Amino acid sequence: MELLAALGCVLLLPAALGQDCPSPCRCRSLPEPGALLVDCGSRGLRSVPALPRRARSLLLHNNSLSSVPAGALDGLGHLRDLRLGDNPWHCDCRILYLKLWLQDFSAPALARLRCASPAHLRTKALAQLTGNDLGACTRLPPTQCLQFFWRDLLLIAGAVITLLLAAWALKFSKKLVCQLILGGRRLRRSIPKTRKTQ
Repeated sequence: MELLAALGCVLLLPAALGQDCPSPCRCRSLPEPGALLVDCGSRGLRSVPALPRRARSLLLHNNSLSSVPAGALDGLGHLRDLRLGDNPWHCDCRILYLKLWLQDFSAPALARLRCASPAHLRTKALAQLTGNDLGACTRLPPTQCLQFFWRDLLLIAGAVITLLLAAWALKFSKKLVCQLILGGRRLRRSIPKTRKTQ
C-alpha cells in the first residue's frame, strides 16, 4: 500500500509542476517546501510568460526580452533570485516598470542591466536612466492599478452602506425602545386598581 502511495506521488509530481510551469520553461522543486526554480533562460522568449507564484528562483537571462509588462512580476512574493542579463532591453517608458520593480527587489541586479536601444542610450545602465532619458511617460500606472481602484471603490461603497444601515438600525431600535417604555407605562395606567377585600 505504501509503495502504491509513493508511486502515485512520483507520477503526480510532474503533472502538478506542469500546471504551474509555463510551457517554454522548465521547473523543478527546491528544498524549501512549495518553492520552485523556474528556468526560462536561453529559450528565445520575446515576452515574459505567465509565471508561477511559487517561484523562488527565476531565470530569464539570454532571451530576446525588450521589456517586462507592467504587473508581470508583482505576484512573485516568494522570489529570492532573479536573472535578467543578456536581453536586448529597449529603454523607453515600457522599461520604467522593470526599473522601479528592481529598485525595490535588488539594486545590484538593476545595476547589471543595460539598454540595447534606442541608439543614444545603448549600454547605459537601467539604474542610471532618468526622466529625460525616457521622454514623456504619460501612462505610468500599471493596468492592474485599475483593478485595485474598482475593488477599493466597491469596498468603500460597501462600508458606507453598512454604516448607513447600522445608523438606521440604531435609530429604529431607539424608537422601538421608546415605544416599548411608553407603551408599558400606558398599559400600567389602564389596569384598574382593585381594592383588597378583607
